Amino acid sequence: MTAMTAKTTSRSLLGTAIPYLLAILASFAAAGIFIALMGFDVLRAYSTILFTSFRTANGFIQTLLKFVPLLLQALAFTIPLTAGKFNIGGEGQLLAGAIGSTAVGIAFSHLPPALLLPLVILAGVAAGALWGLIPGWLLYRFGINEILTTVLLNFVAFSLVNYVATGPWRDQGAGHPMTVAIGEGGFLPMLINNPPLNAGIIVAIIVAALVYFYTTRTVAGYELVATGANPRAAKTFGIKTRLMFISSLVIAGAVGGLSGALEVAGVQHRLIEGMQSNFLVLGLIIGLIAKGNNLAVPFIAFFISVLEVGASAMQRTLLIPVEMVFIVEALILVFVLLSDVVRRR
Repeated sequence: MTAMTAKTTSRSLLGTAIPYLLAILASFAAAGIFIALMGFDVLRAYSTILFTSFRTANGFIQTLLKFVPLLLQALAFTIPLTAGKFNIGGEGQLLAGAIGSTAVGIAFSHLPPALLLPLVILAGVAAGALWGLIPGWLLYRFGINEILTTVLLNFVAFSLVNYVATGPWRDQGAGHPMTVAIGEGGFLPMLINNPPLNAGIIVAIIVAALVYFYTTRTVAGYELVATGANPRAAKTFGIKTRLMFISSLVIAGAVGGLSGALEVAGVQHRLIEGMQSNFLVLGLIIGLIAKGNNLAVPFIAFFISVLEVGASAMQRTLLIPVEMVFIVEALILVFVLLSDVVRRR
């Protein structure tokens, strides 16, 4: 019976994976037409995109560094999605976490690593959770749509970053708005020094595993899933759905804040205006391609990280606009969604 169950499961996974693989191939084929029309070598372009991350140690490390914030930003989107809510504020939560981590890292720079590093990380998580609590409370108290509030809070975060980066903690010698560095005790330990890789990768993977365990193996996670599947039925069976909405946004905010804390403690070591890059958009794409499946998120996040690193190399070596990779990523999302429609029909 166990062998039959395993065989059925493998067939189910294979049946799910094949349409997605075909969707990815179709997206690459479609984007290849654009590359060819622009007069570039399609095979060389795709070889650069797909294999730059694995040709050198530096390329692989850069992929892992890109993977950390993308994974956490995607989880910040999929956690509320489990409850049927849309968190479009991962960018603001990342910046809120970065502000909190930087403030603690500078104010308590004299503390030893055993104290300062946990404080820096916790400050980022707490600031992100607060940034998620605001739209959660507005949804609970006034019924204001979380999509609107999370988007608007992103702009508030931009202004706060500008204020802090140009305020009393500004690095006077820098030509771009940024703060002075946090205390060295707040730096994440290094796993590899050359090329540099910090311990943030371990933290991100642990968080991804905890999120998956929480949503699939705990009572609270089951209530979250039930709320997202059918809020009315969940409420009928005694689940406090409104509290589920708030908790999902708070947890998502904490994860988003952690992504900012890891950027400060592990990569930038300070607050820099614009440090959020395009993490929000890519996190949304990852979450949508994964369709809210937290188990699939790390694998898709790594694939998108490979594309991003390959895109930079393609732009440098072949002079192909980096926006071409955005087209590929968008086409992947479109074809994955279309594959679901085709499969249902």
